[in-house]
This record gives sequence, C-alpha cells and structure tokens, in this order.
Amino acid sequence: MTRTEVTLAVDFACEGCAASVRRIAERIEGVREVEIDVEAKRCVVRGDALDAEDVLARVRKCGRATTLLME
Repeated sequence: MTRTEVTLAVDFACEGCAASVRRIAERIEGVREVEIDVEAKRCVVRGDALDAEDVLARVRKCGRATTLLME
C-alpha cells in the first residue's frame, strides 16, 4: 500500500476543536496517525492510500474552516 500524508490548515479555536478533528480523522479508513498542532492550526493525517479530498471533506464536518495544504 502507498503511504499518504495529508496536511490541512484548520481554524482551531481550542483543544476541544482539536479533539473533534482527531475523532473524525481517526475514523477514516486507512488512517494510521493524526498529528495536530493547535497553535500552528495544522492537522497532518498519515495513513495508507488516503484520498486527500475525502479527508478534507470529512474533517470539514467538524464545523471549523479547513483547507488542504499538501498531500
């Protein structure tokens, strides 16, 4: 399988927002690791054969402004 890394900019307001994003991202099939930096407003999702647009769409469900930075 192809290892994939998707980096998102997420407008985190607090640790609670980060926890919501983590819960959503960890439920995506193939995700192995979710790294969140609240201060930098970044979320890196690593896993096997992840679709960046799918990850973006799912994380946006947390209600925070989210954009794709890199895949």
